[in-house]
Amino acid sequence: MKSDTATFPPHPIQGVRAIYARQASCPSDFADVTVDFEPRETGITFEIAADLAVDGDDDPAWQAECQAAVEAGIRDELTQPATGFSPAAAVVLRRMRFHPVDSHPRAFRQAGRLAVRNALAAAHQPPRAGIERQG
Repeated sequence: MKSDTATFPPHPIQGVRAIYARQASCPSDFADVTVDFEPRETGITFEIAADLAVDGDDDPAWQAECQAAVEAGIRDELTQPATGFSPAAAVVLRRMRFHPVDSHPRAFRQAGRLAVRNALAAAHQPPRAGIERQG
């Protein structure tokens, strides 16, 4: 039986950049990520690229915590019932940029959510690399 629910992404969407930057007080929020979304049959997989580019941080434990936050944000956003699609995505984290004071897992979680929104906006456009939006 064929489902009436479309899957996301409909085609590869590479180089999706999401910058979450808020300057409300001190400390502020800052996270900058670049991810690829590739179609798969069902569900969501998340992986870290072997050649992950990291700018602004050299603590592997802190990076891992922020990577997990990106994944959580992506999963949160992709599984929202209101999206109207069934997630079928392989997501690859390609780049992370940190600020020495303002970066934290909560900001990276928001960047993950924003990356999905940016990819959704690009889903109905012809495939291209380098999608960037700020939130």
